Amino acid sequence: MLPQHRWFWILILVACGGAGLLYNILFAGGATPLAGLTYGLAVGAAGLAFDRGLILAGLQTRMRRLPAMLYVPAAELAYVLMIAIGIAFGGLVVWTLGLTNDDLATAVKITPRVLAYSLAVSALLVFVVRMRDLIGGEVFVNFLVGRYHQPVREERIFLFLDVVGSTAFAETHGDLRAQAYLSAVFATLAEPVRRNAGSTDDYIGDLAMITWPMARGLKDARCVACVFDVLDRIEAEAEAWQARFGTVPRLRAALHGGSVVTAEVGVDRHKIAYFGDAVNVTSRIEALCRPLQTEILISQDLLARLPALPPGITARSLGAHTVRGRGQPLSVATLERTAPAAPEAGPTDEAVPSRVAAGRR
Repeated sequence: MLPQHRWFWILILVACGGAGLLYNILFAGGATPLAGLTYGLAVGAAGLAFDRGLILAGLQTRMRRLPAMLYVPAAELAYVLMIAIGIAFGGLVVWTLGLTNDDLATAVKITPRVLAYSLAVSALLVFVVRMRDLIGGEVFVNFLVGRYHQPVREERIFLFLDVVGSTAFAETHGDLRAQAYLSAVFATLAEPVRRNAGSTDDYIGDLAMITWPMARGLKDARCVACVFDVLDRIEAEAEAWQARFGTVPRLRAALHGGSVVTAEVGVDRHKIAYFGDAVNVTSRIEALCRPLQTEILISQDLLARLPALPPGITARSLGAHTVRGRGQPLSVATLERTAPAAPEAGPTDEAVPSRVAAGRR
């Protein structure tokens, strides 16, 4: 989960607690409000933990592979199980704290009315969470608050990650297999992007566009760390990629930042879009990767604004280059891992062979 969006999950849990209080008002007049709050929080926590894959993640994975006509009833049964677990845990807490006059067996029992109410509330909250996942957490919040209803000028960092060889993969394996491959690659980006406080704002063919507000992306060089975290994750799962798709993904990365105008566009379908030279320059930098025979490029403008690079990462200047649509040459650098220093030979390392040789003589 993104650290800057923890409040979103807190609000979801608060809503669950509020639903528990509302149930007390509607159906359990005279009951202790804390009891309803506890039940609501417990059910909400169980449902969210399952939805986020924190518990029974394997079951979630298997369910998502089911066809729609089987997935829907399976998901409903799974949420019934989570509600029952939440009611049981909440009832145990309520009974332990003396917030109910019921015995333990009654306190942890789920009734048809409680189940129906919980399923209705869960469906609403899961819909909100799904919408957030569908369009991205930051975009979802910006839509809700109307931040970009009127165009806003701001500074942003852009990271373009392009999947190398996707066209050749499609020609060899077919479009459906290629789409599954790209979907798996894009899914792999999610956790490193979240960890580094970024937002995946768009997918353009085989390219993912990730952005940060300038200050957030510069902090701890998150925009750079994100690139290497993605590469590390792919490398760590190389055997699984090879077994599933017969290849290990390679990426080209371009980093740049600057002033853009951000606005909400569209009528039937709304989208938050970025307008300005920074977006175009990032695209041109990504195109330079191939002729410069490198996989990671960063503009010198953005590099100069970074307080420091992540440990183990260095920048090597590749000079200035003329790019289409820009009057001035563009200076870029490639980012590389620092080669581990070779261990120095101590006096003991040389003395031992000498003594062995002397003994042999």
